Amino acid sequence: MTAIDLIFDARIRDLGDGFNVRRVLPFAKRRAVGPFVFLDHIGPVQFEPGKGIDVRPHPHIGLATVTYLFEGAQVHRDSTGAVQTIRPGDVNWMTAGSGVTHSERSPEVERAAGHPLYGMQSWVALPQEFAEVAPDFHHHPAATIPVIEKGGARLSLIAGSAYGATSPVKVFSETVYLIGDLAAGASVDLPTAAELAVYIVSGTATVDGTPLVEGQMAVLTASAILASEAGAKVVILGGEPLDGPRTIWWNFVAASPERIEQAKADWKAGSFEKVPGETEFIPLPE
Repeated sequence: MTAIDLIFDARIRDLGDGFNVRRVLPFAKRRAVGPFVFLDHIGPVQFEPGKGIDVRPHPHIGLATVTYLFEGAQVHRDSTGAVQTIRPGDVNWMTAGSGVTHSERSPEVERAAGHPLYGMQSWVALPQEFAEVAPDFHHHPAATIPVIEKGGARLSLIAGSAYGATSPVKVFSETVYLIGDLAAGASVDLPTAAELAVYIVSGTATVDGTPLVEGQMAVLTASAILASEAGAKVVILGGEPLDGPRTIWWNFVAASPERIEQAKADWKAGSFEKVPGETEFIPLPE
């Protein structure tokens, strides 16, 4: 018997201007793990001087975005008035709720000098009772994020609770979100959760002896042991299952197609709040 229900590979997605990411979630046979409905593996990439990321203002509803970097920096701006540079180890949590607009760009100093970018971007679907909360943004510096050292693993608790610790990041349902490293020879019991998955960012690992390589996610059905002979960087995520199916269209997440259609119409009509100081925007896909 194995604790693994499904293993699948991340797929390459072009975000424009030749910038590729590895899209992990959603997957055809697994649309969500706990509240997580979207996971992108960004980089590692090295931008030449004068180059960088310019994700123009775009909208979200019904979710929270969670950004975590291993290398590099990004400037987040949104329609709540938040302006925040995120650096490795920090956590940016933006609650979209009823609707938010935001942009992500390389800081000017890093852009001028040339810089790396390497990290994870995820979306957490909000429970239906919180789907229309007012948009909000919180930045959590690296020093405030609990670090769990166990069995040769060093894991940052991005959000939720695990191993007797709780992250300061506000969540809306039971959540487990850990990112970190396994030293060579590490072996650690995975945390318990109603739904749980492990993603290999780099290196190799095993779940109850089943090998996993970079770019693979394993979705689990029971508790298991995560181990690595040579070392690995991993993401562990999951939590309480969603309270019903979600429709995902572009940057919108909702429990009904009608809410998606309303968000489309609102963005096309320019009804979303603007990002202060930004004039560009990403048009609604046709």
